[in-house]
Amino acid sequence: QEQLEYQKLMGKDPGAQKSSGFPTPLQMGAAMGRHLSDPFYDNGPNDKGIALQLGHSLARVGTGFLIAALVAVPLGFVIGMSPLLYRALDPFIQVLKPISPLAWMPLALYTIKDSSISGIFVIFICSIWPMLINTAFGVAGVRRDWLAVARTLEVTPVRKALQVILPAAAPTILTGMRISMGIAWLVIVAAEMLVGGTGIGYFVWNEWNNLSLTNVIFAILVIGVVGMLLDLAFARLQRAVTYVE
Repeated sequence: QEQLEYQKLMGKDPGAQKSSGFPTPLQMGAAMGRHLSDPFYDNGPNDKGIALQLGHSLARVGTGFLIAALVAVPLGFVIGMSPLLYRALDPFIQVLKPISPLAWMPLALYTIKDSSISGIFVIFICSIWPMLINTAFGVAGVRRDWLAVARTLEVTPVRKALQVILPAAAPTILTGMRISMGIAWLVIVAAEMLVGGTGIGYFVWNEWNNLSLTNVIFAILVIGVVGMLLDLAFARLQRAVTYVE
């Protein structure tokens, strides 16, 4: 009896069932039903429903992505229409583009002193480069005969930009936005693991600290499904602005 109690104390109970630690399909189904049956519950800062956590993450991604688009698309237009400006700014873009967005997080936390806004800033940083580069590439690649027709018709610069260049470059711009959104969704999960508070990334890290692999795997599935839906939405937008010449 004493030997059996000692084995149990040391984690070597011979009567215990062996487990790989991974949840069974039945456990996963129960966890999914539990989370999806009440996705909006709020029992405190460390216990929120999956829909609330997703809402925080999507809000950060949407805000940072929108700010990046408002900066990158107009700037990309200007760069694409000016070869001189492109050559001047290209070295700075090539230096800043490879920097990991998460490398900016400590600097953002130090200067902004707000974890949520710092997360938005990181999304802005990771989203701006694909949109900027693709917009400049799309604008620079507009067919010269279309621009020549616009000059022949004495079209104003604003009208030329909106009615000639923008429709021609729109598929390439949407490609950049699609890439940026995919990167932003990847980065926000890691950023929320670092800063904590709220969001699907924090949910994953918090459940790992609670040793709940069932909830971790469920969150991974949710992250994948949401990422797929975001990509499909941008793919549909991309097809809507693409035409056959």
